[in-house]
Amino acid sequence: MSPAPAGPLLDGITVLDFTRVLAGPYCTRMLADLGARVIKIERPGEGDDTRRGYIQLEEGRPDQGTYFVRINAGKLSVALDLGHPRGREVVLDLARVADVAVENFLPGVAARIGCDHAALSRVKPDIVYCSISGFGQTGPLRDTPAFQHIINAVSGIMHLEAGTDPLPHVGYLQSADVLSGTHAFGAILAALVRRGRSGHGAYLDVSMLEAMVAAEDVSYGAVLNGGEISVGPRVGMVVHRLGGEDFAMQTVGGPQLWSRLCAAMKRPALAEDPRFATPILRRQNWPALRELIVAWLDGFGTRERALQGLRAARIPGSPVLSPHEVVAHPHLEARGAFPEIPHPGRGKVRVTATPFQVDGRPTAPVTGAPYRIGEHTRQVLGDVLGYDSRTIDDLVAAGAIGVV
Repeated sequence: MSPAPAGPLLDGITVLDFTRVLAGPYCTRMLADLGARVIKIERPGEGDDTRRGYIQLEEGRPDQGTYFVRINAGKLSVALDLGHPRGREVVLDLARVADVAVENFLPGVAARIGCDHAALSRVKPDIVYCSISGFGQTGPLRDTPAFQHIINAVSGIMHLEAGTDPLPHVGYLQSADVLSGTHAFGAILAALVRRGRSGHGAYLDVSMLEAMVAAEDVSYGAVLNGGEISVGPRVGMVVHRLGGEDFAMQTVGGPQLWSRLCAAMKRPALAEDPRFATPILRRQNWPALRELIVAWLDGFGTRERALQGLRAARIPGSPVLSPHEVVAHPHLEARGAFPEIPHPGRGKVRVTATPFQVDGRPTAPVTGAPYRIGEHTRQVLGDVLGYDSRTIDDLVAAGAIGVV
């Protein structure tokens, strides 16, 4: 264990967070976990959509979805009506003390409600401003509403995942949101480095569509250069069942895996077989090769013996785990992957950690998620902006802000 660091990596950084649902909140959750003060702007009375999501942590309450609590841990909630003229004045005051602003509205919405880059940079020229949207801020599709399912379809990934199935299917993972949020996180940190060196702010435009396309590892590189896509299940990947138990193995990804596989199967002649002599030939003849691999795996009789054989041969393999098995896994427990955070209604709840460690320590939220919409409105407007109680009460009376 390394010595205790001097402080969080983003200590002293203030983030103005206009985001909702997943892509933007995932980005700002990581910023908060690294020590930034994240001021989450929520619509009075409604808040983030995910407050009403699956599953509710408190019986009889609709605003404590586990989705919201996990993605918004460590943030401060300010209830602010962005459509109210006085609410917009508060936004500009917040921008003056912010280092970063993040939004994931449909392009054009931020400009209409006065919190776009142009408006905020007028009062804070060196602000790092990040827009996350489905298709980016420019181009013919910029005004198209987007969610993961839609991006999965238009990115080509749904087509690739369908393989030889008669119809494409619905993907499970919210990849486009998490990928674009992660790209936004990285771009924001890079912009802060530049600002520290030059004093210049930045305007960042992150596209969910382009994040999905960038994540594909084989087909786009081929198609862009005159090649063909590989139709069907991923070549070199096997999912198999023995004794009612599922496991996965991989035979590609490193040049040494093929020779290890031939040796483990005790079929050295496979390396000279004209169907499998090169990586391209193994790709082209994958169905026949997969049949041979599966027959070898069946010889183990049980999943555990098959996995032992794979480990002995240094071939990647793993049981297929359920989420219940994952959260109880000793490896993830040792890594601190599911930290506890405080929750007024439950005492404590568990969330996922940010998936990297700093100085040998897990990166986890330092506080819980905002318990109520506008829970920190008075605190932020008073302590951060210096508003007195009378000014805050006037804003409440005018309907520009909400308080608890």
